[in-house]
This record gives sequence, C-alpha cells and structure tokens, in this order.
Amino acid sequence: MPIVAQSTETDWVSRFADEVIAEAERRAPGKPIVCASGLSPSGPIHLGNLREVMTPHLVADEIRRRGHEVVHILSWDDYDRFRKVPAGIDASWSEHIGKPLTTVPAPPGSSHPNWAEHFKAPMVEALADLGIEYHPISQTEQYTSGAYREQILFAMRERSRIDAVLDRYRTKDKPAAPKKQQKGKLDEAEAAAAEAAAEGSGAASEDDGSSSSAGYFPYKPYCSACDRDLTTVTAYDDRTTELSYTCGCGHAETVLLSEHNRGKLVWKVDWPMRWAYEGVIFEPSGVDHSSPGSSYVVGGQIVKEVFGGEQPIGPMYAFVGISGMAKMSSSKGGVPTPADALRIMEAPLLRWLYARRRPNQSFKIAFDQEIQRLYDEWDALGRKIADGTALPADQAAHSRAVRTAAVELPRTPRPLPYRTLASVVDITTGHDEQTLRILRDLDPSDPIRSLDEARPRLDRAENWITTQVPADQRTQVRDEPDTGLLDSLGHTEKESLRMLLECLDDHWSLDGLTTLLYGVPKRQAGLSADAKPTPELKVAQRSFFALLYRLLVGRDTGPRLPTLLLAVGADRVRKLLGA
Repeated sequence: MPIVAQSTETDWVSRFADEVIAEAERRAPGKPIVCASGLSPSGPIHLGNLREVMTPHLVADEIRRRGHEVVHILSWDDYDRFRKVPAGIDASWSEHIGKPLTTVPAPPGSSHPNWAEHFKAPMVEALADLGIEYHPISQTEQYTSGAYREQILFAMRERSRIDAVLDRYRTKDKPAAPKKQQKGKLDEAEAAAAEAAAEGSGAASEDDGSSSSAGYFPYKPYCSACDRDLTTVTAYDDRTTELSYTCGCGHAETVLLSEHNRGKLVWKVDWPMRWAYEGVIFEPSGVDHSSPGSSYVVGGQIVKEVFGGEQPIGPMYAFVGISGMAKMSSSKGGVPTPADALRIMEAPLLRWLYARRRPNQSFKIAFDQEIQRLYDEWDALGRKIADGTALPADQAAHSRAVRTAAVELPRTPRPLPYRTLASVVDITTGHDEQTLRILRDLDPSDPIRSLDEARPRLDRAENWITTQVPADQRTQVRDEPDTGLLDSLGHTEKESLRMLLECLDDHWSLDGLTTLLYGVPKRQAGLSADAKPTPELKVAQRSFFALLYRLLVGRDTGPRLPTLLLAVGADRVRKLLGA
C-alpha cells in the first residue's frame, strides 16, 4: 500500500480519509480498505438514505484517488421483515407482514419479482447516474446461502455473553421520534422525511432478540410453514445444533441450525457480526443509531467483546430536508428519492450538496423556486474555480462533485442559467423550435446553435417546470392586448412603454434588455444610465415592471422580464404593449 501523505485540503472528506487510512494501516496493513453502507428496500429509498451511501462513497473515492485499494460495500438489507403496508398499497398486503422483503410480492403493476427488488431498482439506477462505485451484497443471498453459518453458530454459543452486553443497555432511553407538533413547522414532505429518518432502516428498529423460559437467543427463524418471523425459539442444543421453535401461525418445528438457512441474527447482533466478517473500517450511521442503547452504540460493545473485532469509524449524519416537494410528483405516503432529484437537477449538483456539508450538518434539497438560487450558487462557484479565487474547501467539494477517481460526470456544454432555462420552457411549454430561437437570442455575439449544447440542464429545468410548478403558477402569455388596461394608462405609463419600444431592437439580447428595462425609469427621472438606485427609483422600477407583467401575462409577477421579452418575441411584445 502506498505511503500515506497528509492531505493539504481542508474539507471533511480529506480529514476522514486521513483517519481511515491510518486506522486501516493499524488494523489490517496491506489489505483493501473497507468502507460500508446499508440500505433497507422496505419502501422508497429517499434522499436522507442517500447520505448513508454518499458519505462513505466520498471518503472511499478520496482514498482511491490517493492510490490505495479500497472497496465500498453496499449491503442491501433485503432479508429484513416486511413491517407495515404503506399508504397507497392494498390492505391485503398485510398478510405478508413478517416475511422477508424478498418473498413479499412487488406492489401492484410492478415488473419486479418482489418487494425488495422493486424499491432497489430506482436507487441502483440513481447511484449509477451519480457515479457511485460500490460492491453490492444481498443479505438474503448471504443468509440463505449459509455464508454466515459459522457466525450464527458462534453467536448462539455466545448468547449468554451477548445477552449480558445487551442487558447493560436495555434500561437506556430509546431515540425519540419527531414530536407530532413539529408538523406545524414543516411542510408535508419534510414531516414525512423526519418521521422516516427517526424510524431509520427497517432493520434498525428490530428488537435485540427473544427471551423465553429456555433463555435468550439472538437468532430468529422464518417459519417454514408461513414464511413469517412470528417465531419463538423454545430450545437449542449447542452440541447437536438442534433448534426448536414455535410460530404464531401454530406451526412448530425442530431444525439443525448447522443446516438451516431460513432465519437471521437480530439486528443488534447482525450489524456487529458483519463489521467483523467484512473487516469494515468506515461506516456512518444516522441519528437514530447514535443515542444510548442504539444499535451502533451496543454494536460497538458486541463486536469487541463477542466477535473479537473493532467498531468502524462511524460519523453520525444529520437530517436531509426537502424544500417544496410538489404533491404531484411525490410517492404516495413517501418522500422524494434520489431519482426524483435527478429529474430536476444534474448529478454533479446533487453530489455537491452532500460533499460541501459535513455529515453532522443538516441541509435541504430544493424542489421549489430555491433550486434557481442553488444553481446560481453552483454556477458562481464554477466561475471562481475557473479564475482561481475559490477557497480550498470549496475547490475540493466542487472536484468531488464533477468527477470521481474513475470518471468525469456528464456536464452541460453551455451551462446557461437554470432560472433562464426554466423561464424559457415555461413560456414555450417545451417547444424545441421556439426554445432554440429564444436561447439563440440570449447572446447574439455567440449564439447557441443546438439545444444539445444546453442539455442535460435544459431537460432538468423543463422537468422542474412540468412536475414541481403548479399549473396556476405557470406563465401564460396573452393572446391579445389588454385594451382596457392600455386605455386606462396615464401619461407617465404610456411614455415608459414608448421609450421601451423605440429602443427594443437595439437592445435585443439578455444583457441589452436588462439594461433597457432598468434604464427606462432612470431616463424618466432625468437620471443617467449608470445612476445609483435611490428608494424612489426602485419604486418606479417596480411599478414599471408590474405594468409590463400585467400587459404581457396578466399578473403582477412572472419570469425575469428580459427572458420573458425574448421568449415572447419582439413583434408580439409590440402588439401586447399597444404599439
């Protein structure tokens, strides 16, 4: 393995990479460094869950950039039990509660073979789009193939020691779910996401094993009759590995655990077992795993005292909020997923949101108008990168967003402002020919020649307009002039329209129209074009802009006026303004 050089970058990813490399050298010199994530496909895998994957991905990718051998394993907890029927699914699915996710039928209309695969598929596609390299592990395959047999037998032999560790924490307070009164302070999507984050993965809320008159057992069989985990272990023989259980369905059975592959260790034992089995050095966890008595805290004791391993370096990651998710595009009863975000923003931008914030910092992902400001910030950072004025941490976050150690992510050749593209497709309703005409007029000195130059950003902006902006907020340009309003205008208002129209052709570009629109009220006030705005001038400008909006789109606000004028076209602008 290469000699570790201390990073000169100041971002959180580099600091964790330094720590992980040093820890790997201490624990397992010469072996690949293992970073890990775990996801339960019990329902839509949302943007909060993405932090579970993105955090170790960024650290693993930095380690890989430095020339070290590293593997990022992603455990699909698809052998978890099916816990509840989500909103929007037929109540008949309740008969499957307690079964492994991989034996529950997929939701109605799905092309996937089971429940787990249905919810894994969009996440797998999103991770590919995000450039995330990982080694997938199906826990169904691991358990049913007997891969963990020795670990299971060992855990059963050591059940008294495991029970003693767990007992030290059984009186600790459990993590609290978000208070119901918080919903008044969050929008619907944020409240749903907060509840989902509090629950954690399906596995995270499992109990720590079953106790009966026969004692404590850390293994839970799935019933061979009903396929559910409504089972209680009633006896176990360490020498023969005979295990007897009863099920809530009435079935009772004795099996040889040395041959039995239809069950799993309870979560608080399963997780530390996997740390030791995989040799995990780095794995983050959500806030639900961080309080006293949680699976991460307890697991740290079990992996050390029972399995002879060590707990991974594991930063706690904070909540990822959502700003303005429209009901029309959210899953029923769910919260937005990475696939939802990637429909309205480019992959580098989504990566940047996770890369620029430390794991313990919460942040929001915008589905409302805030996405335009977010894109402005992203583009401004790109300009700073180009001219060498960006801070080191910002440079690092940008680099991690646009490329990995293996690939450069696709980027838009002509990254026109997102808000401009959104305004154009809003007005043209996505008509390619009209869109190209308007985009060409944005900069006549260097016109765009093909819409492909503006893609994929153009497509993301169009998706945002069509899925996240309510119909009553879409821009509808008037077909005919508002003659009533035109006839009612006073001298000052009519003069402002005349001054605008007589200079229209000479200023027909984005920058030119911007100068013209702000300049008309200045000229009316007898000020020079470069005059500093006074409070009175700002009032006059707002009044002028509101008049133009009423004449063009029938309301007081709308897309940025320079873009709107370009979209409407000079001839139609003249018609609607009474020329």
